[in-house]
Amino acid sequence: MRYHDCHPILAFASSDRLRKSTLASLLVLLAACSEPSTPGADIAAQNTSAIPEFRFNSEIRWTSYGIPHVKADDWASLGYGFAYATAKDAVCTIAKDVLMVNGELSRHFGAEQGNLQSDIFHRAVLDETMIAGFRASQSDKANEFSAGYIAGYNRYINDHRQDLPESCAGATWVSNITERDLDKLTIGVGIRYGLGRFQREMANAAPPGQPIASLSTDFEIPAGIGSNAVAMGREVTETGRGLLLGNPHYPWQGSSRFHMIHTTIPGELDVMGVSLYTTNRIAIGFNKDVAWTHTVSTGLRSTIYALELDPTNPTRYRYGDDYRDMQPVTIEVPVRNQEGGASMQSHTVYMTHYGPLLVSDQLPWTPERAYAIRDANLYNDRAAVTYDALNKASNIDEVEAALSLQGVSWTNTIAADRDGTAFYADISVVPNVDADLIGRCQVPVDGVPRQLVILDGTRPDCEWQNAPASHIPGAMPADNMPRIRRDDYVHNANDSYWLSTPRQPLQGFSPIIGAENAAVSLRTRAGLTFIEAALARGQKMQAQDLQDMLFSHRHFGAELFLDEVLTLCTGDTLVTLEAAEVDISAACAALAGWDRREDVDSRGAHVWREFWRQAARTQGLYAVPFDAADPVNTPRTLALDNEQVKQALRQALATSQKLFTDNQVALDAPLGTLQFEPRGNEMIPIPGGDGGAGMWSVITSQYRPGVGYSPIVHGNSYIQTVGWQQDGSVEAKAILTYSQSEDPRSPHFADQTRLYSDSQWISLPFYEQDIAADPNLMTLVLQE
Repeated sequence: MRYHDCHPILAFASSDRLRKSTLASLLVLLAACSEPSTPGADIAAQNTSAIPEFRFNSEIRWTSYGIPHVKADDWASLGYGFAYATAKDAVCTIAKDVLMVNGELSRHFGAEQGNLQSDIFHRAVLDETMIAGFRASQSDKANEFSAGYIAGYNRYINDHRQDLPESCAGATWVSNITERDLDKLTIGVGIRYGLGRFQREMANAAPPGQPIASLSTDFEIPAGIGSNAVAMGREVTETGRGLLLGNPHYPWQGSSRFHMIHTTIPGELDVMGVSLYTTNRIAIGFNKDVAWTHTVSTGLRSTIYALELDPTNPTRYRYGDDYRDMQPVTIEVPVRNQEGGASMQSHTVYMTHYGPLLVSDQLPWTPERAYAIRDANLYNDRAAVTYDALNKASNIDEVEAALSLQGVSWTNTIAADRDGTAFYADISVVPNVDADLIGRCQVPVDGVPRQLVILDGTRPDCEWQNAPASHIPGAMPADNMPRIRRDDYVHNANDSYWLSTPRQPLQGFSPIIGAENAAVSLRTRAGLTFIEAALARGQKMQAQDLQDMLFSHRHFGAELFLDEVLTLCTGDTLVTLEAAEVDISAACAALAGWDRREDVDSRGAHVWREFWRQAARTQGLYAVPFDAADPVNTPRTLALDNEQVKQALRQALATSQKLFTDNQVALDAPLGTLQFEPRGNEMIPIPGGDGGAGMWSVITSQYRPGVGYSPIVHGNSYIQTVGWQQDGSVEAKAILTYSQSEDPRSPHFADQTRLYSDSQWISLPFYEQDIAADPNLMTLVLQE
């Protein structure tokens, strides 16, 4: 329901108090339809003299597009409103993630689709000792916020149990949460890109002679998970102040979706941005003085240790001059049975002092060798204190100090401030392992990329180094991590710290953080090329320039290589493919007419997409190799003089053409007719394409015959541009590509997705006068 020119105010207390007190049973629905400057908080305040003391007292104001602005006078009440507002849009996803971290997926959904392995993993790793230690380490402020969050989430469940979204309506697994559940959610996010990537391998571990599944480990982060970020400084911006573009590429479904929110404790905190559905701090955002974003870092969160086993007992491993026993841990997992109940299944996992054993085709457990993993974030209890400091930072000095608290688990941070400083840092959590230790201790293993880092587990001198300056045992101290400040710009698109700006490459850091003097992705090259070209025009940068840079949806890879590919279209255009001949002239014609963008009206983009997905795998593809002295412009030039390369590219063109002609898809079809996101009966065209092909505006989707590139898997998600006007006031625009709510009944299930389809932005109402003036303002005073 949309409200125009009036501000509904709903004030109500908890269900218990509704039963106990006539006063607290007051349900007020007032429409402040006169002056838009009359905020809901003022109306609610008129009743406070008669309202008894509440432990939680939070005001939530929703503005257009379902953005909640949570205001409270204390941290417990802020957590209360935060959880309630988030659950309104994501209750089913949060509830299912609570099941996941408690190892309860198999009970409710069966053992299939990785549920059993997930349950074994979470029950074994997130044990009671770990959770107790995590909770004991939290500050009083964090404990207050957590208590409020738990009460606020449970309040939402209790208030709306009979009206939950279809995906969890009537589900017995939607239940109240505890402090233990919240802590598990927090730790689970922290280990996502370390130990969390090896759940199947941990559940698969068994001594030689016992039956195990054949399992191939994928050592790469899933395609599409990443981000772009640009921070610009006083030297290049029109206002002489900072300017930031944040562009995470994240999943469009599940608990890694972002949720827009604004949190305020008057006089202490005022920050706006996004959290993930299942996290409880603003992770990317801005306040009146600083703006920041994250990109997934190349740093490793874990190392694997190669264990030499006792010839007489494969559950003992050599450490120095002695042998140590592995610790078998028996896990009981309830699994849904055919009768609809649950049967208990026992499973044993094996622990070493490094961590759990892993078993896969590439990491076998033989009578001679096994492999264990250690994760730097497993005992990282610093997230709350870090993000609380980051949310309140007033300049880049304070941003850097907040990051140095070491609660940012696996991302780079790119930031700008009102004073005009641009900042990049990979101050994330990695093992304290330097190049010397890797050189002495790395063990090569067939089928495992060397950048994974497998260390010799027999030698005590190959243990991670403990540094007194680190807040986390075994983690690299913050002072040893890369960072840079600039008055012009910094940029990151998931390559290493090395090329955060080609004007001043960063060097001399541990390879555990990332590679130096190594080729970067076409997406990184695209961003750096676009930025340098814009600066070369000599005009000072505005937020609109960064917005246009992204939403032009330029295909940098095509700008580099399409003209060369079109030379394959001269002469003989017949290509033999699977014993049949394909005339590639049709694909050539479609590509010749393509605008070299992936906007919704771009014709022929899909032909290039499928062509390049094959062509990029061609050995010896480039005539000019990578040159560390010219990393933005190399490698380049397709090696068309090489007959094998030439024929591979012709084959790729033929394969792409055949895919679409076989499925009766026009080769010059507009991208938006093929790539779309379903919202009910609506198919919303989506711009963007493959980052690996050179798209800076990233959307990852797979072609499904008879359907198209739908649904969207990963890509552009929460996008923000933040800058400051001449008077120092912050100005922010954003778009949440998949919209705010997962509930199809919500008016905010697709509203921003439609805007994104048209490459539009919304202005974020950060200041009080902007919130009060919003034509769709709704206010809820929530007390318990």
